[in-house]
Amino acid sequence: MCCLLFDFTDPSKNLREKETKRLTLLDLVDYIATVPTKFTDAAMQEIAKLAAINLFRTFPTAANHESKVLETLDGGDDEELALEPSWPHLQLVYELLLRFVASSMTDAKLAKRYVDHSFVLKLLELFDSVDQREREYLKTILHRIYGKFMVHRPFIRKAINNIFYRFVFETERHNGVAELLEILGSIINGFALPLKEEHKLFLVRALMPLHRPKCAAAYHQQLCYCIVQFVEKDSKLADTVVRGLLRYWPVTNSSKEVMFLGELEEVLEGTQAAEFQRCMVPLFRRIARCLNSSNFQVAERALFLWNNDHIRILITQNHKVIMPIVFPAMERNMCGHWNQAVKNLTLNVRKVLAETDQALFDECLAKFQEDEASKAEVAAKREATWKLLEDLAASKSVSSEAVLVQRFSSSVTITTSGKASGS
Repeated sequence: MCCLLFDFTDPSKNLREKETKRLTLLDLVDYIATVPTKFTDAAMQEIAKLAAINLFRTFPTAANHESKVLETLDGGDDEELALEPSWPHLQLVYELLLRFVASSMTDAKLAKRYVDHSFVLKLLELFDSVDQREREYLKTILHRIYGKFMVHRPFIRKAINNIFYRFVFETERHNGVAELLEILGSIINGFALPLKEEHKLFLVRALMPLHRPKCAAAYHQQLCYCIVQFVEKDSKLADTVVRGLLRYWPVTNSSKEVMFLGELEEVLEGTQAAEFQRCMVPLFRRIARCLNSSNFQVAERALFLWNNDHIRILITQNHKVIMPIVFPAMERNMCGHWNQAVKNLTLNVRKVLAETDQALFDECLAKFQEDEASKAEVAAKREATWKLLEDLAASKSVSSEAVLVQRFSSSVTITTSGKASGS
């Protein structure tokens, strides 16, 4: 009875049969929770078969893949649009499978014949479900399988890697990335030290590219947790992570840039001085550009880095390198940023820089003023050159004489065909 499937798109069909199956599934769930002896080989085979028939299915392609991104962008108010109609039965099957996997009466050595690689792979495919409730059950079940069936652990990690590769480099569409990252966060937390090379490659090849998709906001919190876990496990990975963030740094997406700055702060909190010194030059070149962002939230978030005690200590220890990089951005903010809050925060950070090394501060200020004067002079020469060119072009508009203008010169040389022949 429990292996029969019913059409839930029509609520009026097979009402008695649907209720009978629901009650039977409830009885099975209760039985598995209270079974007094080890599950037999035949019982485990039937449970795996029941789960496979009821759970494993394909999803509609276009609408399914777009739903969660749209839900994230729109605020997720239309939950009813993303519910699985057969959930009254699916929930009980998931509960049955969860209790079976978690039961002390389930012998993993025997059960691995039925909860095999094929079974696990099909479970992972279900993470693309539009129904949040289903993904939550899948997350819990897969985590239990990872803990109970040690033989499957490398396969599960590799299969999740492949899902991420397909998502990042092919489709950029998947509903279950956040849930998969939650599982990985727990897995990474349990990695033994020193980290294996396989795990470091997983960070570089699978996790860091997840910053690239446009829909990264849907799973960024879980991704950030995984990244920070790696840095906490091995602080030497901080340089790799920071350079990875700089590689995928958004250029035209301000809200994503704010997210990156938040993640960067969490990573830098776990960064030691040696790793910080390896990446501080490209890092603060990027931060300097963020300071001058016309989006005030980006500029504010970058300035807030100086409020973090650990990061401020790292900056102070390396101020001779960092101050010349960020100082021009600070001065440009003071002179011309449109947002008063950004100006006030810039003034506070500017005071911190001055208190750190007044001599270097004065040197940077003098160099900035010199560079600005030089830029102004070049701009004035360019403007004068163009003005002369326009005047000469206007005066010679009816003749065939060529006009030669030397670059950044205040004088203009006129060469006519007659003078050229005379010379």
